[in-house]
Amino acid sequence: MISIQDLPHVLAVINAATIVVLLYAYSRIRARDREGHRRTMMVAIGLGVAFLAIYLVYHASAGLAKFGGYGPIRPIYFTLLAVHVILAFVVAVLVPLTFFNAVKERFATHRRLARVTLPMWLFVAASGLVVYVMAVHLYPLNAS
Repeated sequence: MISIQDLPHVLAVINAATIVVLLYAYSRIRARDREGHRRTMMVAIGLGVAFLAIYLVYHASAGLAKFGGYGPIRPIYFTLLAVHVILAFVVAVLVPLTFFNAVKERFATHRRLARVTLPMWLFVAASGLVVYVMAVHLYPLNAS
């Protein structure tokens, strides 16, 4: 059974998987494999939905993560965290918008949005991993 304390690790795995899936989906569309791109993006969106659901459960139960680092690493961590959170909100709007335009076969609009959405989504997933490693593994609050 997975406990609440395990959820940050689950979220990190989902973030890593999202990066791999997004890069593969991009390779599929570059190869003009629309069907492969579509199927892979459905996996990416499923990962995004799973991430959001688990994230909300975790933070509703455990509250905000605590960062234990001191000195110059603190402003670095909190700046990265702030940029990550702001862009995560933007991505949470852009992904459904980009998806909606693909479903409606508005591919010119979909392509324009995807050129912004993909790098931003990749950044959010990667920065989420960095925040996780910093807060949970490198600088946990209750380190001995």
